Amino acid sequence: MEGDPTLQLRVFDLNCWAIRYLSKRRQERVQLIGDTLRREGFDLVLLQEVWSEQDYSDLKVKLGGCYPFSHYFHSGVIGSGLCIFSRFPILDTLLYQYSLNGYPYMLQHGDWFCGKSVGLVPAWGCWHHGHFPPPSSCQLHAEYCREKDAYLPHRLVQAWELAQFIRHTSKAADVVVLGGDLNMHPEDVGIRLLRGWTGLRDAFAEATRFEGCEDGCTLVPDNCFTVNSELLPFPLGIRIDYILYKAVSSFTVKCEELKTTTGTAPGMDIPFSDHEAVMATLHIRRQGQAAGGGWCATPLSCPCPPPAEPTLADVVTEARTEVGVGLRAARRQRYSVGRMAVLALLLLLLQAAAALGVLAGLADGQPFPKLSFCLLAFLALGVLLLATGLHLFHTMEVKMLQGTEDQMRMALRALQERP
Repeated sequence: MEGDPTLQLRVFDLNCWAIRYLSKRRQERVQLIGDTLRREGFDLVLLQEVWSEQDYSDLKVKLGGCYPFSHYFHSGVIGSGLCIFSRFPILDTLLYQYSLNGYPYMLQHGDWFCGKSVGLVPAWGCWHHGHFPPPSSCQLHAEYCREKDAYLPHRLVQAWELAQFIRHTSKAADVVVLGGDLNMHPEDVGIRLLRGWTGLRDAFAEATRFEGCEDGCTLVPDNCFTVNSELLPFPLGIRIDYILYKAVSSFTVKCEELKTTTGTAPGMDIPFSDHEAVMATLHIRRQGQAAGGGWCATPLSCPCPPPAEPTLADVVTEARTEVGVGLRAARRQRYSVGRMAVLALLLLLLQAAAALGVLAGLADGQPFPKLSFCLLAFLALGVLLLATGLHLFHTMEVKMLQGTEDQMRMALRALQERP
């Protein structure tokens, strides 16, 4: 009702960059993050890249008094790195791992091994109406090279799956809050697709008051852990960490204040991470019953397509085009490794025929030295196994890209046919 009290929801989001043995001063920074969270007393804490479960356990013990509810999401080979701390009771948890997440042979990047995901934690708010906000924490595939972004199709698939995940898991929600390292600039097609298809609002763009790095950047040159060579085209930094939100049903949400950290933590000589933290203060209140009839009042309340916007069809078309480019590249890679597997198999068959000929007395002797012959056989076998594995991987990649392109085509047709 109009006279209902307003709920203030304070959200903290941070990519912690806590990789065991690799991240600089990891344990010291994790302790600093825990001390700050305990002192500030946020309502929801969304953390990414907490790769060590021991770090999560240490944070859980330290924050148990002010954040009695928490959850760590397990995924991939080394873990998703996602965890949530909450003052609200956690009712349930759900983890969705994206169907595409880079390449297993790109060991220097490692995104495939961590299984990038989105974690959903429905929770009851401390309101006498029992309001139901499902906070989600997520991370998408890193960019690495903006000029030649080989991972763009995978990241667009992830953005699309994230958008679909939000729409289909938020039907019973009153408020949706999404925080995480999306690895996309605000003007990138992936973030425009995510926001346009779900109706999520950007806390930075909507905030009444803002305090922090210029333009809300979360990767800045002043951070001592930042690789400045990656920011040469962006002297002020880039914004890739977000808090997005949306009211559903009969509620309204307004971002009253947004803050980012600005380098070193107060009284310390190091920052929390190589990313700046994002802190939002959201005001939530009941507005009255949502209008009924016709198309749904919000794209999150049912599985039908969201209300059409003048540019949404263009955004979907642009995303579908990029996915199509990735699909053709994946098909070429599948063909190349498939041809390599066939050639390795033929070489093994030729060697087997030569060996059988010697055993059957059809040849005077072994045409090659035994050591060279065996080494060549092992090499051919290794190439065969590797190429076969890559062929299977790229076959799955082709199917996932094709499936996403088909979904986008159907969504685009629905948008274009709608009056």
